[in-house]
Amino acid sequence: MSSAPAFAPRLDAFLRDALPDLVGPMAIARVAGGQSNPTFFVDYGDRRLVLRKQPPGAVLPSAHAVDREFRILAALERTDVPVPGVLLFYDDRDVVGTPFYVMERVEGRVFHDCALPGLAAAERRAAYLAMATTLGRLHAVDWAAVGLTDYGRHESYFARQVARWTKQWELSKTRELPDIDRLIGWLPAHLPADDRTTIVHGDFRLGNLMFRPDAPQVAAVLDWELSTLGHPLADLAHSCIGWHTTPAEFLGVRGLDLAALGIPSEADYCAAYYAACGHDARLSAFHLVFALFRFAVILEGVAARAQQGNAAADDAREVGQLSAAFARHAVELIDTPL
Repeated sequence: MSSAPAFAPRLDAFLRDALPDLVGPMAIARVAGGQSNPTFFVDYGDRRLVLRKQPPGAVLPSAHAVDREFRILAALERTDVPVPGVLLFYDDRDVVGTPFYVMERVEGRVFHDCALPGLAAAERRAAYLAMATTLGRLHAVDWAAVGLTDYGRHESYFARQVARWTKQWELSKTRELPDIDRLIGWLPAHLPADDRTTIVHGDFRLGNLMFRPDAPQVAAVLDWELSTLGHPLADLAHSCIGWHTTPAEFLGVRGLDLAALGIPSEADYCAAYYAACGHDARLSAFHLVFALFRFAVILEGVAARAQQGNAAADDAREVGQLSAAFARHAVELIDTPL
């Protein structure tokens, strides 16, 4: 492992007191990649753990909520949604400088490239359909039965989300983008009438799934910081972004020969989701426009953190500049609907 962070001795003492079964020296290393909550592998012999913490410095209101990550993971441990087992949450800053939680490490593979290089065509198809089925199972969970009745509001999800991400844009923007201005005007005028509530992950996409080492099956859903109660089609649309963006834009698959790759069409992916989700709502252009808009705002937040010098990844500035491309694709869906 690489050189340990400065907080390593404090963390070691804390964990040995909180988890008395730990033996041997601690090894810790930052997990490469990611733009959000800094993540570390923490090993004690054959005991393999993961620590997730807030980034240093000022963060936007409600962002980087590691306490919510811990709570949703603990609730979902009792369901058929695959999640890592959580061990503890610590709300103070005296150990690692920010609040953090610790969970068991799940062994497997993470694919950030939506083209899934290195897999056979049949494996690619199976991985995408497993992703769709996993999302459907999440949305079928009885959120009240697992103790999450107060995890979010139960109505007007898209209206509130459009307002929230419009505000986040104003807080984060590093430049003017006319496409974003158009989306801010279009979305409130096209809110769907359908209003239902499930658990939503908030960032459900290929790169936030851990697949089994030996099969194209989901071993764990990761990165729950944006989870809440809300409309399930927000998650579905977000997971479909790869069909609308190119390989140069966050490793999407737009323009690739999907049939040759074995990657299902967006319609086939959604059909697998519908078979597992337990509701009758269906994806529309609005949901995809909203998903692209929201992701554009998130990427602009990455750019803003890069300007402030406290981004979570070395390529944050470059990633943040992709916000314009995502906004452009959202406007394309308005001008040329599905």
